[in-house]
Amino acid sequence: MIKKTKAIEQIERHMDGLDQGSLRYEVLACAKQFKTYWIELGRYLCTIWKDKLYKGWGYISFEAYCAKEIGIKHTTASKLLKSYYFLEREEPEFLKPEYVEAHRPNDLPSLEAVNLLRLAKANKKLDESDYRTLRAKALERPHDVSEVREALRSFVDNAVDPEEFHRKRRVTSLRRLVTLLRQVTKEAEFADMLPKSVLNEAARLVEKIEAEIGR
Repeated sequence: MIKKTKAIEQIERHMDGLDQGSLRYEVLACAKQFKTYWIELGRYLCTIWKDKLYKGWGYISFEAYCAKEIGIKHTTASKLLKSYYFLEREEPEFLKPEYVEAHRPNDLPSLEAVNLLRLAKANKKLDESDYRTLRAKALERPHDVSEVREALRSFVDNAVDPEEFHRKRRVTSLRRLVTLLRQVTKEAEFADMLPKSVLNEAARLVEKIEAEIGR
């Protein structure tokens, strides 16, 4: 016989005496199978958080309810809420009952994988191609979470910082401009096309642009 954890024993104590058809009982029953049915638990917790139902059950905060009744830490509860909201907003098809019922629990997207995908979506360094690759790993077929995490880390490490990209492009353009101005100035001076004062102005303009490059 498998020994129950303290968390499971705590949940079962809270279940005693509750109406088995009540929302509170259903949430506790779901929490017992948290790793397998995290999406369902996330759905319940979203309702409890939005409607502040925990107050009617004797808890002063959502965090206290999660910790004391269903044995989930604040960080885990937050991850559940954010990941569920992410699927609701970005990938609602994965929340449809017919999709969940058509897949074995181990074939459903894991909480950790969805949370990593959520973080990737918010990362401005990743392009659309990188995101689609991560999405496939996190949602479309079962993957080890470490594989999704490693892919995300690789994309972030190799991504070009937008500000750095803009700076390099600016410097490259200014250097081209300096080269062009010097060539045109030399040609104008050689052909005696412009007065000395204008050539001096061109030389000063080149110096100013070079100063901008160094900034």
